[in-house]
Amino acid sequence: MAKLALLKFDGNFEQGFVVTLQILEDGCFPFIEISGKLPPAPEIYQHYKSWQLGYYKLGSSLRKLEARFQEVSNFSLVDIKKESQIFSYSLNAWLDCDEFRRINEQLWVNLDPSDEFRVLIQAGDTRLRQLPWHLWKFFEIYSKAEVAFSAREYARAKNLAPIIPINKVRILAILGDSRGINIHKDTTLLAHLPNAETIFLVEPNRKELYAYLYDEQGWDILFFAGHSESYDSFALGRIYINRRDSLTISDLKYALIKAIERGLKLAIFNSCDGLGLVNELEDLNIPQVIAMRQPVPDLVAQEFLKYFLVAFSSGKSLYTSVREARERLQGLEEEFPCASWLPVISQNPAEVPVTWQELQPKKNTISSEVKGLLKNQFLLTYALSIALLCGQIVFNIRDNSVKPFISRDVTQCVRQD
Repeated sequence: MAKLALLKFDGNFEQGFVVTLQILEDGCFPFIEISGKLPPAPEIYQHYKSWQLGYYKLGSSLRKLEARFQEVSNFSLVDIKKESQIFSYSLNAWLDCDEFRRINEQLWVNLDPSDEFRVLIQAGDTRLRQLPWHLWKFFEIYSKAEVAFSAREYARAKNLAPIIPINKVRILAILGDSRGINIHKDTTLLAHLPNAETIFLVEPNRKELYAYLYDEQGWDILFFAGHSESYDSFALGRIYINRRDSLTISDLKYALIKAIERGLKLAIFNSCDGLGLVNELEDLNIPQVIAMRQPVPDLVAQEFLKYFLVAFSSGKSLYTSVREARERLQGLEEEFPCASWLPVISQNPAEVPVTWQELQPKKNTISSEVKGLLKNQFLLTYALSIALLCGQIVFNIRDNSVKPFISRDVTQCVRQD
């Protein structure tokens, strides 16, 4: 079983955090639970905001509509790199403090660098969720681990079986407003996935989108490419489904809940500024979401999707696939600084991360309960048929009731194996 390290943060940057660590295996109770602390460090987030300001002003072809992110300023690649180094150094110095040592020691003792595992971060302070936690030096040594965020309150979603079994991965791909960006490559990548059925909605209206989300057959993966944004301190998100209309997750709430109940396991938002979308989707108990934490250059979005889909559809775990795809983005950072900071995972702790293989056969299998009922029905029908053929069913009418019984051993009429 894969291991999971869950870090729960209570507090804020101004007053410090109490941190609880749980280490467990998928589907099991924690075998380690300890607490530690992190001291007040408002400068951490300030360093991040300084980097973010330079990143916004650098300018590039972004999957975001707002013009203020398209402005070219006197910020240079050197400035961005310098700000990123300051932030990375301050983050690691904070996580290496004495108050946090108990947490670090238990991670080192109970997790093997050769193991593949997940690190989940739960935090009430939304500023913690904005930070690129993969810069923690812990992940340099634990090269098979990947970090994700989760809601503090969660539950496993209902799961309704599809009406018609199908042995393919079903993907609903929403191609929204694409002014100023090129989402053709996203479409090509999705269209060539192995053993998948992808339905493309090109700039749909609200009614069309609702109808497809309510599809009784259900979807395995929901994909969106186009313009999007987060607002209200990353609590809310909005996608632009065509050149006129935009929708929040709240606008799609009931349709998304039904899609999740019918098997939706993964949502991918290959668009800008997705933390608000993630936050709202977590409230619906979706199993997994992949999004971009900042405005994303068009080429970066395309390359991430390519590397992720190749790895994931070839059989690698979702977390390994994201980490490999994220790290491959470093090759673009001469032109697009800190591109590898952008992808982020959200995980429902009540769910085990899905694999590409699990998405294919699950709809073509029958539960053990149904198998048992079918077997009993078959045996009963078979026994009655043999008895009839042998002429052994006699109806005894007594007290106005009909009671069937077998007058002699029907096994004489059945071939002995």
